[in-house]
Amino acid sequence: MKLLIIDDEKSIRNTLKDILEFEGHEVHLASDGVEGLAMATSDNYEVIFSDIKMPNMDGMELLDKLSEANIDSSVIMISGHGSIDTAVECIKKGAFDFIQKPLDLNRILITLRNATDKTILVKETKFLKKKVSKIPEIVGSSPAISRIKQMIDRVAPTEARVLITGSNGTGKELVARWLHEKSARCEMPFVEVNCAAIPGELIESELFGHEKGAFTSAVKQHKGKFEQADGGTLFLDEIGDMSLAAQAKVLRVLQENKLSRVGSDKDINVKVRVVAATNKNLNEEIAKGAFREDLYHRLSVIVINVPPLSERREDIPLLANHFINQICDESGMVPREIEKDALDELSSYPWTGNIRELRNVIERLLILSNNRITKSDVIAYAKPIFK
Repeated sequence: MKLLIIDDEKSIRNTLKDILEFEGHEVHLASDGVEGLAMATSDNYEVIFSDIKMPNMDGMELLDKLSEANIDSSVIMISGHGSIDTAVECIKKGAFDFIQKPLDLNRILITLRNATDKTILVKETKFLKKKVSKIPEIVGSSPAISRIKQMIDRVAPTEARVLITGSNGTGKELVARWLHEKSARCEMPFVEVNCAAIPGELIESELFGHEKGAFTSAVKQHKGKFEQADGGTLFLDEIGDMSLAAQAKVLRVLQENKLSRVGSDKDINVKVRVVAATNKNLNEEIAKGAFREDLYHRLSVIVINVPPLSERREDIPLLANHFINQICDESGMVPREIEKDALDELSSYPWTGNIRELRNVIERLLILSNNRITKSDVIAYAKPIFK
C-alpha cells in the first residue's frame, strides 16, 4: 500500500516511515502542506498522514485543497496541539481520523487498518456502480465481427494502444468498451471524450485540466480527462477532429506519461491506456497537414476496422431481433415477432447510418406495426427513408 506522510518535524516523519515500512507499506514523505498537496495530486495514495501545524500550508487548508481536487485518499490528521474542537473540525473537513502526539504505535496501526478498509470500500463502490450499467454485447456472427471479437480477446489484456476506424454508427465505442472490460484495468475508470463535440478553445482544458484563474471562467481547479482516467482507459472518439495544438500535448502524454494543467507548469504523472477512434482516413489527414504523423504512429499500435453494416448483411437478422428484445424490455412493450420476409427486406437496404440507423428503424416498426412486423410494414415505414 502506498502512503504519504506530511509533517514539518523530520524526526516524526522518519519514525512513522520506519514503522510503516516495517509493516510492508511503501512510504513517501513531504515536509509541509504545499509539498504534500503537490505529491497527493500527482500520484495515488491510499492513506495520507498529515500534521496540522505546518509552515506555508497547515493541515486544515490542506484538507480543503484535497477535497477541491477530489482526492479519494483517507486522511489521518496528527497533532501535538489538538483538542476536541480541533478533532471535530478535522472530521467535518473530511479527515478519516485524528491522532494526538506523542504517537501510539497500536493506535496508528489500528487507524491505518480502518482507513485502508474505507479506501477499499470506496473503490469497490465505484466499481459496482460501473458494473450496474452492463455493457451491451457485440451482436453478429459474420466473419468480420468474429475477427473483431478475436482481436479484442487478444489485445485487451495487453497495454497496447488501439486505433479503431470505421464509419459513423458502426459501433466503435462498443469495441472500445470491451477492450477496457476485458483488460486488467477493468476495475478502473473508462472515460470517453468526443473530440468533435468540444470547441477547439476548450479541448486542452477538457483533456488536461486547468488551475484556478488560468482563464476568465476558471473559477476553480479542474481535473482533465487524462487525470480522471488515471489507472484506467481513456477513449478519444473522433480524434481526427482534434486541433494540432491539442495533438501535440496528447503526444507528450503518450511519450512521457506526464501532463501539465492549463495555467500550470507542474508535471502530473498519469498511467492511462489510450484507445482512439475516427471515421476519417488519417493518412489523408496527415497528407493535408491536419493530423500529426508521429501521433498516428503512437496511437496505431493495433488497428481495428469496424466494417459498415452493408458489408455484413448476414448480421442484420440477428441485430434486428436483438434490438426488438432490447427495445421491448426497455419500454415495457410486449415482445413482437418479425417475419422472415421482413428481415430479408431489411437486409436489402443500404444502411448508410449503420447499426444506429437500424436500431431507429426497428423502434419505429415496433411503434407503428401491429402484433407482427411484416414485409409490408418494412416497406411502409422503413423503405421511404432510403429513397
